[in-house]
Amino acid sequence: MNQQFNRKIVLPTGAAFYGTGFGAGGDIISELVFNTSMAGYQEIISDPSYTDQTVVMTYPLIGNYGVNPDDYECAKPSISGMIVRDYNDHPSNFRSVESLSEAMKRFGITGISGIDTRKLTRIIREQGTIPSLITDADRPEEECLDILSKASLRHDQVSRVSPREITTYRAEEERFRIAAIDCGMKENIVRSLNARNVTVIRLPYDTDAKAIESLNINGIFISNGPGDPEDAVPVIQTIRQLKGCYPIFGICLGHQIISLAMGAKTYKLKFGHRGGNHPVKNLMTGKIEITSQNHSYAVDKESLAGTGLEITHINLLDDTVEGIACDKERIFGVQYHPESAPGPNDSGYLFDRFIKLMEK
Repeated sequence: MNQQFNRKIVLPTGAAFYGTGFGAGGDIISELVFNTSMAGYQEIISDPSYTDQTVVMTYPLIGNYGVNPDDYECAKPSISGMIVRDYNDHPSNFRSVESLSEAMKRFGITGISGIDTRKLTRIIREQGTIPSLITDADRPEEECLDILSKASLRHDQVSRVSPREITTYRAEEERFRIAAIDCGMKENIVRSLNARNVTVIRLPYDTDAKAIESLNINGIFISNGPGDPEDAVPVIQTIRQLKGCYPIFGICLGHQIISLAMGAKTYKLKFGHRGGNHPVKNLMTGKIEITSQNHSYAVDKESLAGTGLEITHINLLDDTVEGIACDKERIFGVQYHPESAPGPNDSGYLFDRFIKLMEK
């Protein structure tokens, strides 16, 4: 072990990767995943969908443009950690107000640099997402493995990141009002809807159908969020009761919740989809979209039979379901992130599609 290394990440196999700590200290037990985005680390650390996960960044240089107050995707980030090859603590960007390490320290997020991220990513691809321990470099191996052997994944992520109160974000020239069921919603979703003159009423994840019906709305949106979609039972039940009553649009976890509410099934991917460069084919137009993605679960294609849902989008990397719709019930969802923060802007038309459903 190089003496300059003060931190390490340990896997259940006993493999250990040594590096230099940045951000917050302490011991972190979390699920290990990787992200292939070349930029957008601030949006990644503040995306609630990464709750209880440590992200390996495959792009080597991280931190070079700093952090600014405008690009956060939530007020209280809940990601566990970030692992990088080369960390830059001296950002050069006119928008930067602090370094990534300073921001991570404020939010209690730990980081390690100097890691062979290519090797670590290969392990995740071969073994799938795995538990990991980030700790001090001199902690005994036996102790680390004992901690990992007793670790268990939580199933309350949505309840922890969802707001406790209702908040309204008014559009300057309101055309429509929607109820947004917040399972861990990114801020750029609100911005994208407000920019289209849609007022967003942000609701806790467990808001029931009667409360939503009392809001005088034109549509329902179901957000992205962390964890297993089957754990979001209150949202699934609400959508079952309200399908057909309003136009409904779901993104990522919201897409999975719609599928479950309509009678389909979901399953966990081996290592998920995370990055800003995933090609998706729109089966309605034949066009290819380059998309931003962050999810561990997918909709079971075979289970869609008899649900009324049709497949509208397919991932060209592994043929997984990326979009579903039921015209009769005025409901649709996509597995990826059309608000694109970070990511390409190919899929913004989906918000316009939601608006057209409300117009009808």
